[in-house]
Amino acid sequence: MTDLLDISVVIPVYNEEDNIPPLYDELSAALNELGLSYEVIVIDDGSKDDSFNRLKAIHEKDPRWQIISFRRNFGQTAGMAAGFEASRGKTVITIDADLQNDPRDIGKILDKMEEGYDIVSGWRVDRKEPFLSRRLPSITANKLISRTTGVHLHDYGCTLKAYDRFVAKNVKLYGELHRFIPALSSQLGVKVAEVPVNDRPRLHGSSKYGINRTFKVFLDLIAVSFYLSYFNRPLYVFGSFGMIVGTIGGVILGYLGFVRLVLLQDIGDRPLLMLGILLAVLGVQMVTTGLIADMVMRTYHESQNKPIYHVREHLSDENVAEKVEA
Repeated sequence: MTDLLDISVVIPVYNEEDNIPPLYDELSAALNELGLSYEVIVIDDGSKDDSFNRLKAIHEKDPRWQIISFRRNFGQTAGMAAGFEASRGKTVITIDADLQNDPRDIGKILDKMEEGYDIVSGWRVDRKEPFLSRRLPSITANKLISRTTGVHLHDYGCTLKAYDRFVAKNVKLYGELHRFIPALSSQLGVKVAEVPVNDRPRLHGSSKYGINRTFKVFLDLIAVSFYLSYFNRPLYVFGSFGMIVGTIGGVILGYLGFVRLVLLQDIGDRPLLMLGILLAVLGVQMVTTGLIADMVMRTYHESQNKPIYHVREHLSDENVAEKVEA
């Protein structure tokens, strides 16, 4: 079994050649001050500049810096997933490569982790970004995400976060869901905290995010909300909708049947007839879809031995059974 380290720092990088040398200097100084064993895992996400060569040079002089180079740009979520998979630390820390996150805040976050939290997120209280184009959409998105997922954070977008090893190894990432890790991890029964951290202006390069990210966040939020609420019980959402529309369709068809059989009125040219048939068929289809989705989820859990619960601690006395038998 691979020996565990105290800290693994995961850094996705994309076209940050000018930030890499000062990142190494600042991060190494901050980590060395902590007096803990550590590794730094940098994921070069298909950079088109000289980022990889500069990272390679750092690795050659400091083997604690592990470099993973993607064949092409897969996105920040894929970078974090690769870093989590390769990590050997008891605590996994994520940080941006653009130096807007302050490496000196890592100690503050680790101190909060010592209080028994599984995730500690940075909160950029004084952000150095334009209000209308970046901060206002972020404030709106954070409030919406917190209210929808039930995991209340002021700053989901801050990359500087610390995760317990259990979280890093068990959360499954895909798409662009890296900003939702605290919410996704809520299914694991985690304790989440937030601490104010320093936010610094970008000195080199340009931001990889624009206003279009806001729309992607809202779409991802819909997926996360469904995942958190109905991932293990899809029949509830599909079946509930199907029962409602199917019942409405049945009532309409029952009424039209009464009109035709009792009142002897013609119903063939009534649009209501088509609506009733449509709703009844749609209701059956939705319930059937829910049943199929339930079977898919059953296969997902049983074929891969996916647990339906996670234990934080198990306090027991091995001698209890012997005492009872005696």
